[in-house]
Amino acid sequence: MGMILDGLRADRSEAEICARHGVDPVVYGHWCEVYLSGGRVAVTRLMEVHRSRPHLPATHMPHFNPAGHLPPVPAWLRKHRGEARLPVVLAIAAAIVLQAILPDRLAVHPVWVLPGLECAAVAGLTMLNPVRMNRMHPAGRVVGLGLCALIVGANAYSGIRLIHAILSGQGSKDPIALFGSGASIYVTNVVAFALLYWELDRGGPVARAGATDPHPDFMFPQMATPGLADPDWVPTFGDYLYTSFTNATAFSPTDTMPLTRWAKALFGVQSAVALSVVGLVVARAVNILQ
Repeated sequence: MGMILDGLRADRSEAEICARHGVDPVVYGHWCEVYLSGGRVAVTRLMEVHRSRPHLPATHMPHFNPAGHLPPVPAWLRKHRGEARLPVVLAIAAAIVLQAILPDRLAVHPVWVLPGLECAAVAGLTMLNPVRMNRMHPAGRVVGLGLCALIVGANAYSGIRLIHAILSGQGSKDPIALFGSGASIYVTNVVAFALLYWELDRGGPVARAGATDPHPDFMFPQMATPGLADPDWVPTFGDYLYTSFTNATAFSPTDTMPLTRWAKALFGVQSAVALSVVGLVVARAVNILQ
C-alpha cells in the first residue's frame, strides 16, 4: 500500500519506486489499477448515499472497503516454471509421420530431407531444454522458428499439390485415398500452426516463463475472465493446439482472440488453407462417389 501512495505523490518515478521496493513494474501497475478502481467504486457509492440522504452527518456516512486486499497478479504475468517439452515433441513427431505417409506426388522431394531436418532440429532443441523449457538461447530460438517454418511450408506445398491435382483432374479416383491425403494435410495444418502460435506468442515459451513481455498476442478466456480461471493457469502448448484446431475447424477465431497483426494474419492463412483443402477434397470425393 505504501508504494502505491508513493506513486500517487508523484515525487518519485515509477522505476525508482519499483526498484526501492523490489517489485516488478508490471505487478506495480496491476496493483495501482486495482487500487484506483476500488477507490472509484467507493466514491461512487458514497455519492449515491449522499444524494439519497443529503442531511446525513459525515460521521454517519458508511465506510466501504471494496477492494479489501489487492488480488494476486495472474500467473501468466508472473515468472513461473517452464512448461514440459514432451507434449511438443509428440506433436512434432505426429506431424513428421503424417508428412511421411503422404503419397509420393504430394511429398517434398527428396523424401528423406524433410524428416531428416525436422528430426535434427527436434534433437537440438531437446538437448537445450530436455525436460522443461527454462533456458533461452538465440540459436535455440532460431532453430525453433525454423522448424515451425519448415513444417508449415512443407504442408502448404503438399496442400497446393493436392489442390492442383483435384482442379486439373489428375487426383486420385479412390475416395478413401483422397480423404486420407486431405486428412493428413488438415491435421498437419493444425499441428503446424499450433507450434507457430506457441513459438511466437509473447516471445516464445521461455520468454513467457520469465514474464518478460506483459502484452499477449492471444487473448485466452482465462485472461479475459480471471475470476473464473485457476489462479495458477498459464498458457501451454495444449491451449495453442486447441486454438489452432478450432480456428481450422470454424475457419475463424472462437474462444481465443488474436490481438496483434501477425496473429490475425496467421489465423487468416490457416483458415484459408483449411477451407481450401476441406472444401475441395469433400467436393471431389462426393463427385467420385456419384
